[in-house]
Amino acid sequence: MNYLWILLAVSFVVSAVGWFYFIYFFSVGYGLSVSALALTIAILFANSMTLPSAILCGVLFVYGLRLAGYLLMREKRSESYKKILYQPANTTKKPFFAMMMIWVSCALLYVGQVSPVSFYLYNLKGGIPTNVVVAYVGAAIAAMGFLIETIADAQKNRAKKINASRFVDKGLYRIVRCPNYFGEILVWTGCFIFCFATCCSVWQWVIASLGYIGIVYVMFSGARRIELRQKETYGNDPEFKAYIKHTPLIIPFLPIYSVEKYSWLKA
Repeated sequence: MNYLWILLAVSFVVSAVGWFYFIYFFSVGYGLSVSALALTIAILFANSMTLPSAILCGVLFVYGLRLAGYLLMREKRSESYKKILYQPANTTKKPFFAMMMIWVSCALLYVGQVSPVSFYLYNLKGGIPTNVVVAYVGAAIAAMGFLIETIADAQKNRAKKINASRFVDKGLYRIVRCPNYFGEILVWTGCFIFCFATCCSVWQWVIASLGYIGIVYVMFSGARRIELRQKETYGNDPEFKAYIKHTPLIIPFLPIYSVEKYSWLKA
């Protein structure tokens, strides 16, 4: 259990960047926390590290740094993103208690997300049987998700440079409207699969499941915000109407075209 307290302490320290600017709890602080946690796990369990767990820790470390760097550069270069980032809802000073609750929630969520690989390594160190094939599958899915998210961000940036006022429907965006969020879901699905590569205890399953469900909820909530924002911006465009009618929102080939009516996804 000591390793979980260490991970939680790291998560609290790194995500504290959100105290400088509220939205960083969920953006820059999120990316940096994931990287820091992956590095911490690699250090704590260096003697019991396996190749698939090393691959996953590496993916998570690079994923977090890339995300934090991408968001910072986007904040610096994109005027449209600045308008979203610095809208009144984000710049208005929040009550201290609310900030504390957000900080605690984020720190706990980030630990829950990375916990499967720590459980895998902890159980392996304790002599509990593990399935290396399942672990490789999880690492491969996470790596694929990272690649998809990276490509999606690059394709969107390229399309916006060509025509900043048009919605993006090229590349991966032909298949799904939020391929970057889909990629992120894959990253954490791959991580969660590590729970199936070892005999997790009940409390390990609870922590890992809450982390996984939490981030999937956040991704669908983010997709809903994008849907509402795009509807407001492009809602009268016939091409956009045809695009959203036939292109799934977040999971390719899964016929979920809108989550607008699901107000419970608001976060």
